[in-house]
Amino acid sequence: MLGIAALVFMVSYSSTRYLSSPTSKVAVLDLPNDRSLHLSPTPRSGGLAILGGLLLGLLVERCMAWFSASVTVGEHNGPVHASILISGIALVIGTLSFWDDVVGLRSSVRLGIHTFVAIAICWGYALIVYEIPVPFFGTIQLSWMALPLSVLFVIWMANLYNFMDGMDGFAAGMTVVGHVFLGYLAWKGGQPSLAAISLFIAASAAGFLVYNIPPAKIFMGDVGSVSLGFLTGVIALLGIRAGLFDVWVPLLIFSPFIADATLTLLRRLLRVEKVWEAHREHYYQRLVLSGWSHRKTVWVEYALMLLSGVSAIVYTHAGQLWRLLILIGWLATYLSLALAVHSIERQGDSVRAEA
Repeated sequence: MLGIAALVFMVSYSSTRYLSSPTSKVAVLDLPNDRSLHLSPTPRSGGLAILGGLLLGLLVERCMAWFSASVTVGEHNGPVHASILISGIALVIGTLSFWDDVVGLRSSVRLGIHTFVAIAICWGYALIVYEIPVPFFGTIQLSWMALPLSVLFVIWMANLYNFMDGMDGFAAGMTVVGHVFLGYLAWKGGQPSLAAISLFIAASAAGFLVYNIPPAKIFMGDVGSVSLGFLTGVIALLGIRAGLFDVWVPLLIFSPFIADATLTLLRRLLRVEKVWEAHREHYYQRLVLSGWSHRKTVWVEYALMLLSGVSAIVYTHAGQLWRLLILIGWLATYLSLALAVHSIERQGDSVRAEA
């Protein structure tokens, strides 16, 4: 698997290098506007390289499994379905999102297709979360809400990934870090196929990240961000269904994205704003607009990603009381960070006013 991951990285890296040239035949330029953080036209087709590397890795891994005499019937069947599912999502959502990058689609059309695909996956593949454990207190049975909430989770992951892909190196970095942790948990839990899928996603995102770190030479676009969000949501549900972890583990791993996007959405809903329109009110955007550099902001975010991932690993081994304390601790941490960003904004406003 490490050999295939290296191949995935190189394919993604080479493809991204080609796509990062404005003269590329499939280059789609992202022109800066009043809601952007970048200042010059930048290609945004990098997601094609990420998905291309991932699909190649899945194909090679499946071919090796099919031709390997050591694969048992049980091991053969499960991974095939998982690989086909992930490949299908990458192709369907990736194609839709690339079309959106090129010509633009109405938000209602995008959301409708996302909802249809999410329902088909969660219902057809039985990826449904039936209960939410509350450490130390018991379990909440979701009953009839299980399917709608599972579908909503996948849709929200796809869209929040898109929302959070607004700073150099941010979404790709979260993908690398998050899927390394997911892959580790899958490997430890005896699910090599799921571990391989996460490893390939991380490797492909890493190949793209080489050209996306600040200052970025290319963006992943919707073809990358929406597809990665969709895949992440589905892989999280696969892990939950396999008994690798409960629902809080993937939420912890990807909490730097989930907390920022969710708190921002709630703030905008309370102000009765059009939440489907582009904006610059995410906490990472507010830091950059307050004077922090892209590089400083993204490195702080990387540290937060690593800490949240490690805490998720600790959570899987902890007792009920410590699990509860971990969740409460991260809730308090994100609320404190939100207040800290507000304080930094006020300091920046004061400095500009004095100048």
